[in-house]
This record gives sequence, C-alpha cells and structure tokens, in this order.
Amino acid sequence: MSNLLDLSTALFLRVNDFARTSTWLHAPAVAYAKYGLVVFAALILVGVWRRRGDTDRLLAAAIWAGLGTLLAVAVNVPVAAAVAEVRPYAAHPAALVLIDRTTDWSCPSDHAVMAGAAAVGLFIVSKRLGALAVVAALLMAATRVYVGAHYPHDVVAGLLLGAAVAGLGWLLLRRPLTWLVHRARSLPVVDRVLAPDAQEA
Repeated sequence: MSNLLDLSTALFLRVNDFARTSTWLHAPAVAYAKYGLVVFAALILVGVWRRRGDTDRLLAAAIWAGLGTLLAVAVNVPVAAAVAEVRPYAAHPAALVLIDRTTDWSCPSDHAVMAGAAAVGLFIVSKRLGALAVVAALLMAATRVYVGAHYPHDVVAGLLLGAAVAGLGWLLLRRPLTWLVHRARSLPVVDRVLAPDAQEA
C-alpha cells in the first residue's frame, strides 16, 4: 500500500511539473475541473428525456442515474472522513495549485465520485450516453489532478466508489424504483408530462 501511495505522489508531482509548463492548458482544465459536473447533469437530463416514453424499467434507470449520483456523494462523506487524507498542496506547499484551496479531505475525490456514479448510471440507461459519460469522467479525474486538487489515487478511488454505489444500488433498488415509476405513471398529470406525444404537440 505504501508503495502505491509513493507512486501516486510521484505521479502527482510529475503532472504538477507538466502543469507549470503547459500554461495554454490552464484555462480549459480549470474550467472543467470546477464546472465539468454540469456535463454529467446534462447527460442525466438527456437520459431521462430520451427514456420518458420507454418502459418503466428504463425510465427508472434514467432517474436512478441522478439519484445514484447523489447517493454516492452522501456515501463519500463518511468514507473521506475515515480516510482523513489532507490535500496534496497541504503536504507539498510548493505545488502549483490552479484552483481555490479547500480544507476538506482529499480521498476519495468528491468530483470523481460523482463522475464515476453518473457514468455507471448512464451506462445502464444507454450505452452511447454511458460511453460519453465514461470519457467525461476520465477527463474529470485527470483535470482534478492537473489543477493540483488531488493525488491520482484520490480520483481513482473516487471513480471506483461512485461506480460501485451506482451499480450496486441499481441491482438492489431496480425493482422498487420500477414499481414507483409505474405507479407514478398511473397519475394523469404525470402521464401527460412524460408522454412523448404531449411534449411534441
């Protein structure tokens, strides 16, 4: 374990050195590291929109993509507190940091947890949306290291935790969620909102 952490630290320092010499990449990397979560929110909304006229199970999966992401973030709060790892810039004061410094824990990365959960949730909804979300999640993980906010192992742990919560949560909750969607669709007001023909009229 110690060797892996040492390797992660060494990789962080290498990426940090690259960040010092790649000033052309600072603006887009910072923008995505800070606001890239909007991409996942948009993909989830697209998933719900596309599945609104499909089976109860598929619509439930689309809704779960959002709920599972929120649940993963909640699960990460006690996990990060238990790990209690300080941010890399606290351990390496000379490191280049391109975003505002925070005092919250570093591992697992909240951003990576959200990205990993959204990617798995969206893959259940649609392979195409899932593939886009996987690319977006990997990019989020990379930029969080690039801007100096996390070690590589922080984002890898975040992606895995988010993916596990979303995947296992769906396996456990898919039946009650599908039932709830079916019941909700029996309400006239919900049926009118979700019906594709009503949206296109």
